[in-house]
Amino acid sequence: MPTVGVDELSDGDFLLDVREDDEWQAGHAAGALHIPMSDFVSRYGELTEAAPQDGRINVICRSGGRSAQVTAYLAQQGLDAVNVEGGMQVWEAAGRPVVDDKGQPGSVI
Repeated sequence: MPTVGVDELSDGDFLLDVREDDEWQAGHAAGALHIPMSDFVSRYGELTEAAPQDGRINVICRSGGRSAQVTAYLAQQGLDAVNVEGGMQVWEAAGRPVVDDKGQPGSVI
């Protein structure tokens, strides 16, 4: 499974958050695309429209389990996808910004 550490990500890197709606609303990385894993197959087209054509898709969830499954699926589709190691828990612990669904400071649940 290809992985990337939170510390290896830049502000401009494409980030796909596959957590559920309540998790997203409580806190997420600003600028991330949100497609819950439970809706992923039916909303796959949103990803193909938003993702950079020749760039990497960094997939994140709370701790890395769900994002690993989505990363594997994307790799099977021939896309350049990597799992963000440790997920949003590590993102928040590293001091990376977390915002709620209103753009205010958020938290990871």
